[in-house]
Amino acid sequence: MDTTRTPGTERIPLLDVLRGIAILGTLSMNIWLFGHPGSVGYGPVAESLRSLFLSGKFFAMLTLLFGVGLAIQHRAAMARGRTWPGKQPWRALLLLVEGALHVVLLFAWDVLMGYAVTALLVVYLLGLSERTRTVVMWTALGVHLTFIGGVTVIMSLVFSIESHTRLTPAQVEWDQLYREGSYSDQVLDRATSFLSTRLEMVIAFPMMVFLFLLGVRLYRAGAFGDDPLGRALRWRMAVWGLGLGLPLNALAAAFPDDLGMAGRNAFALVLMLGYVGLVGILMDRVRRPGQVTASLTAVGRTALSCYILQNLLASLIFYSWGLGMGHLADHAGWMVAAWAVISLVLVAGSRLWLSRFPRGPMEMFQARVLALVPERDRVPDPPEVEERHPDPRG
Repeated sequence: MDTTRTPGTERIPLLDVLRGIAILGTLSMNIWLFGHPGSVGYGPVAESLRSLFLSGKFFAMLTLLFGVGLAIQHRAAMARGRTWPGKQPWRALLLLVEGALHVVLLFAWDVLMGYAVTALLVVYLLGLSERTRTVVMWTALGVHLTFIGGVTVIMSLVFSIESHTRLTPAQVEWDQLYREGSYSDQVLDRATSFLSTRLEMVIAFPMMVFLFLLGVRLYRAGAFGDDPLGRALRWRMAVWGLGLGLPLNALAAAFPDDLGMAGRNAFALVLMLGYVGLVGILMDRVRRPGQVTASLTAVGRTALSCYILQNLLASLIFYSWGLGMGHLADHAGWMVAAWAVISLVLVAGSRLWLSRFPRGPMEMFQARVLALVPERDRVPDPPEVEERHPDPRG
């Protein structure tokens, strides 16, 4: 998941902090799925706050940062005279396999496979013209918003409030499986429902393409640079993202049955940009990084490892084959406490690991596997040869 690190390139501190926030923010959403695999329902106040500040925001942020990482990799490859996309398709295929195993063995709602498939497309788009990428980016957003808008209209016209607040028999059965069933039964369930749980990533694919390419554009525009241009761009992102995103997401939180999907899949993108800008502004004011910055940086540098570990820890806490505390998931306070405990473990673990190793365990595994793939230098252009035309006079 960490695609910003290439040997010989400097890390951008803001990106590591943002990635750490995105990982812990993703946990703040996924923790509710571990508590209630079949549904989510914790009372109107908790649901409204979750929808307003969390839902969809950190998934979008992590997706955007993935695109930024690819842009950094592309720039580094061009500077070194390497071919492009080089090892990037292999990196994406490895992530695809890791994601598939993650789905079956641990967490049905994994996002790694979606990132891998999107990366397979975007790495080739990076080798094309800026105009081509612009067309693809805005077309992807248009397709995404058209679909979300259509579904939102249908849901508001067809479905009643009762259909959203009552559990279906399938949801009750799923909750019971993960609260009482064996690990083998849960693996079998995730394997047999593999395609259906991947449907959300298929629906989100146009949005992910847009966010990947938006990340590329923001990076190349200097939005993450430590200079006046970068600071000005971050101020704009904060003002517009928060100014538009908060009212839109508040509207979705107030009318969850009608605008819930639009809030998660459209309005969240706007507020996410506000979050990125706000974090950038705060980082610009930090003269001497403290413990919070160091902790978020450590999680960001080990993002893939922390993402997998947080899902493993949440499974151990809630599922029947672990501590079996799923019965406590009806209380929002307990869910917040579980998130805090797992977050502290991630912070402490990542900081301890990085004190001894240069990257996270999963990141090291990826690097060793990809080291087996040969990488070629870019073939230099042939020297210009003066074109000679035959003399018509013979």
